[in-house]
Amino acid sequence: MLASPVHRYDGRPGMAVPAQAADRRERLGVRAGVGIVGDRYAGKPAHRDAQVTVLAVESLEELAAELGAGPFDPLLARRNVVLRGAEVEALRGREFSLDCGEGPVLLRGGRAANPCAWMDLVLAPGAHRGLRGRGGVRCAALSDGALRLGPAVLHSPVPLDPAAAGRARPLLPRRSPGP
Repeated sequence: MLASPVHRYDGRPGMAVPAQAADRRERLGVRAGVGIVGDRYAGKPAHRDAQVTVLAVESLEELAAELGAGPFDPLLARRNVVLRGAEVEALRGREFSLDCGEGPVLLRGGRAANPCAWMDLVLAPGAHRGLRGRGGVRCAALSDGALRLGPAVLHSPVPLDPAAAGRARPLLPRRSPGP
């Protein structure tokens, strides 16, 4: 989980990357129509439909294998929420909720969270191109609530498999090693 009060990948790729550990969060407060409390995009009109970014960790794992790289720290992809076991790309244009035990947070999937050229520097060469189409989804916050690191339940119209259609599925947001 991530929330950042400032833009970390500013300027041209190749410049020094500032420390990222300060952006790692155990809990994110979410406000309807505003976004994540304390995030640089919260309440910004240009980000009204892109207040929360969600990524499937499997996208990063597949990319690392394709590029022959070690495991990637999901924090470096700069998405607010990283889920395991969710068909995140299929959530575009759909309402869904995440419940981490403090009540559901309703979100609406919007446009793709396209990767930037910084991914080639902070993940591995080829990551920028490799994440296209699987870099996550930008979402509008439709309800107030909280998301926290750990087990979560996704309520979604997108089934993981036919046997799971219409049922919630437990998810485990991935915790990265490090500070």
